[in-house]
Amino acid sequence: MSRIGKLPVTVPSGVEVKTTPTSVTVKGPKGELKQTIDPDIKLEIDNGVLTVARPTDSKRHKALHGLYRSLINNMVTGVTQGYQLKQELVGVGYKASTDGQILDLTLGYSHHIYMEVPKEVKVKAETEKGKNPIITLESADKQLVGQVAAKIRSLRKPEPYKGKGIKFVNEQLRRKAGKSAGK
Repeated sequence: MSRIGKLPVTVPSGVEVKTTPTSVTVKGPKGELKQTIDPDIKLEIDNGVLTVARPTDSKRHKALHGLYRSLINNMVTGVTQGYQLKQELVGVGYKASTDGQILDLTLGYSHHIYMEVPKEVKVKAETEKGKNPIITLESADKQLVGQVAAKIRSLRKPEPYKGKGIKFVNEQLRRKAGKSAGK
């Protein structure tokens, strides 16, 4: 039995879960999320507790069992609490600003980078004097926040010698010694 798949998902009050044989919809105070599911996987809701069941012990069903339980749990957490990711721009002259859903980045290239963020994600850029600029992404959809954050990070990944680039707040980077370390 899948250790993750057999865990029940508690549905808090104020959250509405609707299931069909091929999809699940979770509606809460922070928004509404929809996920398609495999028709073999069965969902049962009883007294505010959602359980995921698989028909057989085949390798495919075992994999889907834990996957869909995790996805549904992330959806329930997203519509109640939401997800937030913070990224830090480390480097001289690196700047970030927002205009609605447009993120304007200056990352040491010869031009500004303008990135349109999906409307489901709230983006905020703040710069304090003497500190690195910080980009904050918030949404109910965990997958979408992670995807947008990965796209922003890919514009200038942190390099291992000085640590310049876009990194997550509290991320530990593996640093390398320079040329003089060998002598």
